[in-house]
Amino acid sequence: MNEASPPKGQEKVGWNRPGSYRVPKMKYFWEFLFTNHFNAMENQLEKIRHSLSHLLAHAVQDMFADVKFGIGPTIENGFYYDFELPRPLTPQDLPKIEKRMKNLIRQNIQFEKKELSPDQAHQQSKGQPYKLELIDELAREKKAISYYISGKFTDLCAGPHITTSKEIPIDAFKLTRIAGAYWRGDEKNKMLQRIYGVAFLTKADLDAYLKRQAEAEKRDHRRIGNELALFTFSELVGPGLPMYLPNGTILMRQIGTYLESLKTAQGYEPVDIPHLAKNELYKTSGHWDKFKDDIFHVKGKVDEFVLKPMNCPHHATMYASMPRSYRDLPVRYAEMTKMYRDEQTGELHGLSRVRSITIDDTHIFCRPDQILEECGRAYTIIKEFYRTFNFPLKVELSIRDPKHPEKYLGDDAIWKKAEDTLAHLLKTLKLNYTLHEGEAAFYGPKIDFKAQDSLGRTWQLSTIQLDFNLPERFQLEYTDEAGKKTRPVMVHIAVAGSMERFLSIIIEHYAGAFPTWLAPVQVAIITVGKAHGTPARKLHAKLKAAGIRTALYADNETVGYKIRTAEKLRIPYTLVIGDKEVKSSRLHVRIRGKKQLAVMATQKFITRITKEIQARK
Repeated sequence: MNEASPPKGQEKVGWNRPGSYRVPKMKYFWEFLFTNHFNAMENQLEKIRHSLSHLLAHAVQDMFADVKFGIGPTIENGFYYDFELPRPLTPQDLPKIEKRMKNLIRQNIQFEKKELSPDQAHQQSKGQPYKLELIDELAREKKAISYYISGKFTDLCAGPHITTSKEIPIDAFKLTRIAGAYWRGDEKNKMLQRIYGVAFLTKADLDAYLKRQAEAEKRDHRRIGNELALFTFSELVGPGLPMYLPNGTILMRQIGTYLESLKTAQGYEPVDIPHLAKNELYKTSGHWDKFKDDIFHVKGKVDEFVLKPMNCPHHATMYASMPRSYRDLPVRYAEMTKMYRDEQTGELHGLSRVRSITIDDTHIFCRPDQILEECGRAYTIIKEFYRTFNFPLKVELSIRDPKHPEKYLGDDAIWKKAEDTLAHLLKTLKLNYTLHEGEAAFYGPKIDFKAQDSLGRTWQLSTIQLDFNLPERFQLEYTDEAGKKTRPVMVHIAVAGSMERFLSIIIEHYAGAFPTWLAPVQVAIITVGKAHGTPARKLHAKLKAAGIRTALYADNETVGYKIRTAEKLRIPYTLVIGDKEVKSSRLHVRIRGKKQLAVMATQKFITRITKEIQARK
């Protein structure tokens, strides 16, 4: 990979099977064999994608002699490369560049590595300001400086790469799009042009991916959000600050109410905290140094405040507001609240990445002997919540990078204790998991739950994080059975996490066709003519009284138009009220996604809808 990390959110997703290279028992042989074969394929695919980024740069260099090169890492499903070019690229350029890349592949180009001194590297990258910046950084950190030579193209790179371009399946990659990208993700730097590509081991894999992407574009939550009037943005309000329209507010409240019911059943108590805090709060917690560039500052008449970038320090001070005995623990604080991050404008994307984040946040303060039970309670909530949305879950244990302990709060003993506790919890719950070094929160290890949506995409959503550090920094205490002052353990829990991001995912997961309990409008009532207005309004009132969210379409548009409107809004049930319905007192029910009408009495229909809502279907 080129000697710079990809921007936040673009990192390659890795695989790590703990113990997969040990075969203690014969019954694991086939799993062992498959795992190592799979890992070998993944490693080869990683090398192919990385090598394609170099061939992409080679092809661009053939087209633009005065190109300035940025970085070209691999990312999930593919690769990209950043360029400073004499003219803006257009979509019409991509097939031409791709054709050049395929011609290079056919030439059986060799990838050869060489290491250079800083002076030699400066000479090699003369006239390439972005590469020179990276070279200077490597030299300061006393890291090796290496290049890869591939045909007429030489690039600063740590590797690894394939041996020869003939290892690349020529029909299994595609350049997909062009985007702008600030150098090193900093808006203060120059905007470069980024070319994205995807690559796989077979054409069939590529075709399947492109098909999924086409479906994902149809389901884009920004488009569906506009169609269903869920949320909006305004330049007057500011980028990254979503505002929820009535339909979107219903979605948020339904999910929030459901989460609250699951948490209440486990003994969690609601709290409410302000949106502001003094700087000292986050300096005490240790968040200031890590997040100071992402914090919004607010100046009062006398004091200076910040918009809260996280909630855990507030909850820690709430715990500290009164003396605690071992009998008082666990203390479980839960709330749905907003926090704020000053994300870069170029990284904002619909609801997926915003500046005002509605977070479902829970913090538990407990004794060490209560950790397993409390984490088990949290898992019960997470499992039930995602079962409701038909999201299968994968589990990961994220621990710190043992090579860089300076990136984390707390000493080795605290971290070992926390990591061992979570590993024991997963064993107790009999959950299979993958281990990820370097993915822990800066204050403690965590269990991450990844959900798979209807398009097969994986999203990291829920988390259980163990924290021995914040109780230490805030000097939190309780009196144990022997009368001794003791530190509690803090457990951070997020179920849906960012509600904005969760909404973007479920909008695309359901393609806007939400289950009945969640749908902003559950029943559409359509009149055939003016004479049917009165019975339609009576039915509308009856359904609303039963707690059913209903929309009445009694205007002068044609019946066909009103039915198409209800279909476009993905309303689960549609009732057309005409002479036949008024005379028979029976409803002809159009069910979303079904051609055949269902005929039933009004009360039976109400019972059916009510049961669906109660069962969250």
